[in-house]
Amino acid sequence: MSVNTQDMEIVHRVLRRESRLLMELAAAVIPGDTARAKVIAGHFRVYRLGLHNHHEAEDELLWPPLLARVDLEADIVLRMQAQHERIAFTLTRLDASVPAWEATAGADERDTLVAALADHRAVLMEHLDDEEATLLPLAAKHITEQEWASLGDHLVNSTPELTLLTLFGAVLEDASPAERAIVLSGLAIPARVVWHVIGRPRYARHIRRVRG
Repeated sequence: MSVNTQDMEIVHRVLRRESRLLMELAAAVIPGDTARAKVIAGHFRVYRLGLHNHHEAEDELLWPPLLARVDLEADIVLRMQAQHERIAFTLTRLDASVPAWEATAGADERDTLVAALADHRAVLMEHLDDEEATLLPLAAKHITEQEWASLGDHLVNSTPELTLLTLFGAVLEDASPAERAIVLSGLAIPARVVWHVIGRPRYARHIRRVRG
């Protein structure tokens, strides 16, 4: 078995970018501007759902077959599981701080949120770097093409259609032409049409609203 795991690295790039931008965008909101806070909070929820579904797919569909097929390298998989738990803890903290800030756009609530976002990003970056260096080579050797494809299927099946279009736009935003070809090749022709006709302009509007 030799699976191409490049699509995972493309997704990780999105997580790195958006976790950084969420900190910067929240920090820039003027105290009392609840309209702007609502926009950023909405974007966070899209990010959070995408990250949750991405990790859920790994928890349910990637770790079990890997643990069944590796021996001395099982510690890598167990470390990934522990990192997921740490990331989930930071998201629980954000689930409290985002609504508190969204309701008032207060300066204190904003600072609490930005600190929580910074802690989340630090844990996330450690995980993504480690996963790319140690776990993806392991997956390439021990996971079948069908098993790898099931990760993407899980995301599609677990995400509302309009949110999925936003996440798809986020993935394509910084992709190179070769990477775009990889991502688009996984879509059936009708889905590509939906992306070009509905998804792409919708994502452009969303990003203009979020990033100002």
